[in-house]
Amino acid sequence: MLELALHVDDGKPVALREITARHGIPQPFLVQILQQLRSAGLVTSTRGSQGGYRLTVPPAQISLLDIADKIGGTEAGCAAEDAETAAALELRSVWQAATGQYRDVLARTRLSDLTERYHDRGQAMFYI
Repeated sequence: MLELALHVDDGKPVALREITARHGIPQPFLVQILQQLRSAGLVTSTRGSQGGYRLTVPPAQISLLDIADKIGGTEAGCAAEDAETAAALELRSVWQAATGQYRDVLARTRLSDLTERYHDRGQAMFYI
């Protein structure tokens, strides 16, 4: 999604092979993720030699939580979910607090925030 957001102003779709080459993501895995995101209405695809994927929603309107929820990245559970021992109850309490914290961070972070950080990092680099 970050790769698509970085190219949102290009007006051209980003080819699957470009994403796999830049990030080392296995193509079958990437296709599955992009299909889920397409079903969720966050990306669209174009077939053909000039085809690829692009965002359907501006990066400022997509939170990382939106993305994680669409691809099942926030479904981690606690091993003590079904247990009722005192230790399990305490562990579950901590797990729920941690889950709430990371969901809050993902909800506050927009895809556009990542693109800004990416560009800032590139501008901060200099060579002697």
